[in-house]
Amino acid sequence: MSGLDFMAPLFVPANRPDRFGKAAASGADAVFLDLEDAVPPEAKQDARQSVHLYLGLSDHPVLVRINGMGTPWHRDDVALVSSLPIDGVVLPKAEIGSPMVRLAADLRRRLPIVALIETARGLRDAFEIAAFPGVMRLAFGSIDFCAELGCSHTREALLSARSGLVLASRLAGRVPPLDGVTTSIDDPDRVRDDARYARDLGFGGKLAIHPRQIGPICAGFRPDEGEIAWAQRVLRAGEGAVAVDGAMVDAPVRIRARSLLARAQRAQLR
Repeated sequence: MSGLDFMAPLFVPANRPDRFGKAAASGADAVFLDLEDAVPPEAKQDARQSVHLYLGLSDHPVLVRINGMGTPWHRDDVALVSSLPIDGVVLPKAEIGSPMVRLAADLRRRLPIVALIETARGLRDAFEIAAFPGVMRLAFGSIDFCAELGCSHTREALLSARSGLVLASRLAGRVPPLDGVTTSIDDPDRVRDDARYARDLGFGGKLAIHPRQIGPICAGFRPDEGEIAWAQRVLRAGEGAVAVDGAMVDAPVRIRARSLLARAQRAQLR
């Protein structure tokens, strides 16, 4: 895994250090310590002071979701992340304009940014955000997005937004984006199915809000035995236009087969 190419990052409230050990042992390939939505206003300062307690608990990347510009906690959050040996910053409600420029300027060292697309304006700006210096990856804040638009949190309602983030990431040469959370934590089949749906749309991972979601998310993104066997048959068939399983195979199909096998190999390393 290189850069911010993780598959199942886990959000953990930074004001709950009692959960840090479980997060480190959850199997998540990254942890997002949350200073924003998961932390009530009266606990923001305690959360900021607790972030350092997680550092060193695992070898996986650690990022911090800061509070957005315009909130009373933003400046202190930026000062904190600038001083800690973390792997990146998660920026909520990312939109092109002064917040992006100010964040890049205020960070005292160059930290990779995961930009959460959670608003209509953010979706409109997604192509520019993905290409913005310092932004390494997009992520979909689907719950907030639905709340702002007043739409249902369904696949049909969010298909256009999801496809837009995948396309924006590809055109900017970024890692495929992270899909939004599944709110159910006691239905592994639903989490796995949602992850598989996101994978099929071109996402590279999915945000998790509970350790029990990590296994199902990884299973959803992992190619199954049938897909692996098909990819192997395609590559064994040789170059040029050939038939495999009664279907025409040419260069684009072989690219997909190689991608499936690479994803399967990557999943084995998790």
